[in-house]
Amino acid sequence: MEILPAIDLRDGKVVRLFQGDYDKMTVFGENPLQTALDFKAAGAENLHLVDLDGAKDGEPKNFGLISEILKSSGLKVEIGGGIRSEERIAAYLEAGAERVILGTLAVRDFKFTAEMAKKYGRHIAVGVDARGGLVAINGWLETSRVESYDLCTRLRDAGIETIIYTDIACDGASRGTNLEAYERLCKIGVNIIASGGISSMEELGKLREIGVWGAILGKSLYTGKLDLRTVLSEFGGGEVGK
Repeated sequence: MEILPAIDLRDGKVVRLFQGDYDKMTVFGENPLQTALDFKAAGAENLHLVDLDGAKDGEPKNFGLISEILKSSGLKVEIGGGIRSEERIAAYLEAGAERVILGTLAVRDFKFTAEMAKKYGRHIAVGVDARGGLVAINGWLETSRVESYDLCTRLRDAGIETIIYTDIACDGASRGTNLEAYERLCKIGVNIIASGGISSMEELGKLREIGVWGAILGKSLYTGKLDLRTVLSEFGGGEVGK
């Protein structure tokens, strides 16, 4: 199982939101590049990177900082947040991203998402963020009428190889993740990356047993609830996209 430590960017800082609420934000670092380098020093090979400003405003806001992380960290990075055009996809891939994550666009323009999957293959992933089983969009500020499992099935049929699935109720809460949801998702037939609320080694073990392809760790690392070196020694840290 792939392990992906996470950096969420807002105003150039490393932050975590509670259940996607921008008004419930905790700053965990002033230097995102150093955080990425610290993850690498602990043995990480992968990084999940989100531009929260971009997700909220609909266009990337931290491109310069993200480019520096891509260039200097040596990590295999997947990046999301406000990526809603092919121009932005190409820019991130050219800057060195291993995978670009589409979110709102998958709901708003499914045809375009399918076209990008066909053109860029494994370098395109989709983030499906669920609130009460429905897909949340625009930085989780709006809940659509699209059912999350149905969207995942449609994405598989459109050629998407990797889906990052987040149950928003679990995100940033450090109370555990939605194992039942991941057990159901793993039957769809794509690479499922679990995100949101993962807070124990036992839980990671269960995710691996279920067949989850990857796990994103955020707040649990920043608060010390999980130790990245220990996690990587137990669960590995293979390359994104392999």
